[in-house]
Amino acid sequence: MAQIKVYGLKQNLNIIKTELSDIIHSCVVNALQYPVEKRFHRFFPLDKENFYFPKGRTDKYTIIEISIFEGRSVEAKKKLIRLLFKVIEKELNISPNDIEITIFETPKYNWGIRGLPGDELKLDYKVEI
Repeated sequence: MAQIKVYGLKQNLNIIKTELSDIIHSCVVNALQYPVEKRFHRFFPLDKENFYFPKGRTDKYTIIEISIFEGRSVEAKKKLIRLLFKVIEKELNISPNDIEITIFETPKYNWGIRGLPGDELKLDYKVEI
């Protein structure tokens, strides 16, 4: 399971969110061997007065938070982070300096999905990669 939240300034995020969602999804599929048909993305376009960020960042500053079941290897998570930086810069011209990524891992039993605790679900994909 992967739930993804993306935060950025409204005037920038709204015009790229479809393409950014496609990029994020392709990177998750590639790095975490995630099923193509599963996409859970939420975008939070913020007004400038509601989004404070450090000096040295531009108005393209974007935060990506990824919540996943625990079990992926360090290598798989690093691959995901590297892919996101690379592809977002190449496709959307957003510098890695303007992107921050956080991966939150929790045990499956901390998730409730389709009426069941996550550790009771029958998954059609592998988490331990």
